[in-house]
Amino acid sequence: MVDYFVSFGIKDIIDVLCVSLLLFYLYKLMKRTGSLNMFIGILVFIFVWMIVSQVLKMQLLGAVLDKLVDVGVIALIVLFADDIRHFFRDIGTTTRTRKLFHWLVRRHHAQGDATKWEPIVRACDSMSRRKEGALIVIGQNDELHDVIESGELVNADMNQLLIENIFFKNSPLHDGAMIITNDRIEAAACILPLSQSEELPKEFGLRHRSAMGISEKTNAVAVVVSEETGIITVFRKGSFQRNMQAAELSKYLTDNVR
Repeated sequence: MVDYFVSFGIKDIIDVLCVSLLLFYLYKLMKRTGSLNMFIGILVFIFVWMIVSQVLKMQLLGAVLDKLVDVGVIALIVLFADDIRHFFRDIGTTTRTRKLFHWLVRRHHAQGDATKWEPIVRACDSMSRRKEGALIVIGQNDELHDVIESGELVNADMNQLLIENIFFKNSPLHDGAMIITNDRIEAAACILPLSQSEELPKEFGLRHRSAMGISEKTNAVAVVVSEETGIITVFRKGSFQRNMQAAELSKYLTDNVR
């Protein structure tokens, strides 16, 4: 044991830091998706398995646990299929290189991006003043195909009046979510997964839980206009910002949606 710590070098420190960062990221992901207790249980099992196999050298129990680990890997892939998919999607969309690339692109097209989201911003601001509920999901990387199929296809350009008419209380499409991808309104009255997060305020309703749910499972940005208060709330990657004004919403969309 002493010899091990004596030979502990920079490479080992980097190794420990990488594993710690990976576990921390997985912890945040599981907490966001409501699977934290299962994640902690898995960590406890791995810790016991390592103690039994590597420290105590208990051959019989170690062999049993080894078999469970072999089978458990397949079971974990099945149980956490959505979380694993989201994990690799996050890696592909949040790397430093991609952030730098999009930052450079925004420097040249910031004004155009801000203008692009004006129909959504103006519609949300108008509905907020009238206290008309709305749920708009802006997808990225064509990741909302299954959600689009759950609603009614619209396939129209972004337009303030069209958005407001769809969420008008007497409209047959006002329930559910509007999906926007590639700068077009793809569908309305879509069904979203509900979040089980305990961090949501009690006053949040079905629209807010749906917005949180889609933000936990995809990289989409969801905008909710509360029917009770008119407050605009934006959801992204399992977190939210409340009381967004029109100018703040425009900047948020420009900065966070490609």
